[in-house]
Amino acid sequence: MDLKNKNLNVPIAIVSIAIPLLVAILFYLPHPGIEAGFDIRILPLFHAILNSATAVMLVASLWFVKNKYIKAHKVANLIAVGLSTIFLLSYVTYHFLAPKTMYGDLNHDLVLDASEKAVLGATRYVYYFILLTHIVLAAVIVPFVLFSLLRAFQNDVERHRKISKITWPMWFYVAVTGVVVYIMINPYYQ
Repeated sequence: MDLKNKNLNVPIAIVSIAIPLLVAILFYLPHPGIEAGFDIRILPLFHAILNSATAVMLVASLWFVKNKYIKAHKVANLIAVGLSTIFLLSYVTYHFLAPKTMYGDLNHDLVLDASEKAVLGATRYVYYFILLTHIVLAAVIVPFVLFSLLRAFQNDVERHRKISKITWPMWFYVAVTGVVVYIMINPYYQ
């Protein structure tokens, strides 16, 4: 498909709004009580691995473009997009099927009592800061990634470079903080 002269602003805007909206809706739906047919408790680790691999691909992509390996740069970015897409689908599936998990909730009653808060101390605020910035940027990054890709496929190098200077650090932050969030909340999964 020739994307050179296509204006895909509206489809990109629709996808950029639809993804965070659908994720938010799925988080607030009641737990369906559906069995996945496998132990879904493995998925958070899988998500951390996907985020780690995405971060590695983003670093590789940056190195490739700085060293003028343009084809490798494109491949690394397409792999990062693929990994992020798999992550999104798996993440939504997990959070739709899994019971809620709360940071610091040792007894899994979804209430942080005084003793649980005391154990956490200030790490609770660090966790929520990282989680909040991760979530916000994960939603914000979608149109940036899509427009970066579009500009690359259109061979509009100047506009691709300009938007990618914003996209790369946000996407890298989202990938890395996804791993940090997993490491921090992992002890509280059921």
